[in-house]
Amino acid sequence: MRVGKTQADAAQAVGCSKSKINYLESGRNQQQPEEVRRLLAFYSADPAHIERLVTLTERADQQSWWAPFSDIVPKWLKTFVGLEALAQSEFVYEPLLLPGLVQTPDYAAALLINNLRVAPAGADRVVKLRMARQARLSGNEPLQYHAVIEEPVLNRLVGGPNVMRAQLRHLLKLMEQDNIVLQVMPSCVAVHDGLDGEFTLLTFAEALSIGYVEFPAGAVYVQDQDQVALHSKAADRLSSVALSPTDTAEMIRTYLDALP
Repeated sequence: MRVGKTQADAAQAVGCSKSKINYLESGRNQQQPEEVRRLLAFYSADPAHIERLVTLTERADQQSWWAPFSDIVPKWLKTFVGLEALAQSEFVYEPLLLPGLVQTPDYAAALLINNLRVAPAGADRVVKLRMARQARLSGNEPLQYHAVIEEPVLNRLVGGPNVMRAQLRHLLKLMEQDNIVLQVMPSCVAVHDGLDGEFTLLTFAEALSIGYVEFPAGAVYVQDQDQVALHSKAADRLSSVALSPTDTAEMIRTYLDALP
């Protein structure tokens, strides 16, 4: 929110209810281009930025490769999946689990066992959607992907030793790609800029960056560029104190060798 402007004011400007503004800002509804335009204009965003973001929202709203999965993708996630497909680069800080773009199918499936948000009947398709998203990591113009994860993630035996063994080997294989940077935050670094929780930054060739913070019931799309700048600075600082990619690979091998 902009200083001095309330959600009630925004609702009046956009022409909707206050609860709708809350849903838009929290990511619980898929964002519509015209609503994005009115909301950003109300917040006095730069006109050029408004048009670029509206264009991105329009393109993200177009169901393409993920159309077969549209019935299992929550509204708040549809915009992110679309934007990720258009992004030039993505930074992820993840303290608890491996990010979706680097998960193996078995690791992803293990996470969905007894999951409160995914019905057992739909778990297989959720895994397939996650694997389909990973296509962005390869091809002619692959996503420039950078993830920082916490060391305990490597020691959490999701799915058991065999699943984790294959997963750690998969990470090492991915790290051979020029467009993928993976760093581990060692447990000895007790205080850092990621303690507020996980976050994602998407950057685009034709628009300003967007932050994304997910929580169990939805997500927040961070579009205020002052807030995006804070996330970007946090990403830089996390990268500077985490292990280098070379040392990260060595740590992964250590955990791999220690598996029963």
